[in-house]
Amino acid sequence: MQTKIIFFTLCFFMVTGIGFAQKNKEEKSIIQEGVAIKKYHNKPELERMPKGILLGLYVERIESLVKLLPYIAFATKPGVTMSTLGIPNDKDNSKILDKQFEATDSFLEDNADFQKRILPYSDTDDLVSAILFYEETLKSLHEYAEFH
Repeated sequence: MQTKIIFFTLCFFMVTGIGFAQKNKEEKSIIQEGVAIKKYHNKPELERMPKGILLGLYVERIESLVKLLPYIAFATKPGVTMSTLGIPNDKDNSKILDKQFEATDSFLEDNADFQKRILPYSDTDDLVSAILFYEETLKSLHEYAEFH
């Protein structure tokens, strides 16, 4: 009888320990998801699009660049983590990465509000040129990975 009590007590503590054990958070990628754009365009394609669509493409490309450019010394695509790069994945480093993501998201939110308010006053030809420039920059960033 005493063996059963000890056995059930040990099982209870093991189950309780598993239930309350700290869960390791999945490590975050240094580059946030959503940096890739769906499609690259050419000038004639863009010239046929209404201005409202061009405004959306413009903002989308800015968001991709802002989420990617600060990290090109590490990687040019999502999936690379601090551990992958040999950076300790400790509490302080995780906290500073989270803070960086929050600051980026806040900037992008404010920027999108600004762009939605002011960008409609831009010239359509200038919008097309800017979108093509941003797309070429994004393409060159993907080629950049080949240099190292």
